[in-house]
Amino acid sequence: MRSSRRGGKRVRKYITEGIGLPQWSSPISHAVVVNDICYVSGQLAIDSAGNYVSGSVTDEALQAFSNLFSAISAAGFHKNDLAFIDVALIDIADIDQLNSVYRHLFVDGRRPARTVCQAAALPFGGKVKICGVAIRDRSPSGNDD
Repeated sequence: MRSSRRGGKRVRKYITEGIGLPQWSSPISHAVVVNDICYVSGQLAIDSAGNYVSGSVTDEALQAFSNLFSAISAAGFHKNDLAFIDVALIDIADIDQLNSVYRHLFVDGRRPARTVCQAAALPFGGKVKICGVAIRDRSPSGNDD
């Protein structure tokens, strides 16, 4: 983890490692935190050793979401801080499987905003790529309700 400072205040934090995060073969950060916002790089079905784990769309989505949750946790955020998720599927016909995973992982009425698109190809021949944005809640009650 690396951070830069401007005027004594932390501006950015780069998440390059953490518990449950796969080792990257690419020269990027898992996430970058700018003040109270965490931008998470695209996550695939990659295990902690950095190996692609081929499986069904459901299996790959669960692994990619696990990596996304590990990235935000390493950055000091929580699953409930996720405000936006972007999903790329190799085959948009697999959206029902993705929706089942999404319903399972996020509580009705508190699900992050989401986009889904079909990609021509993903690294390692993957079926699913997931990235997102988390925003740290600073309200006294811990929620915006």
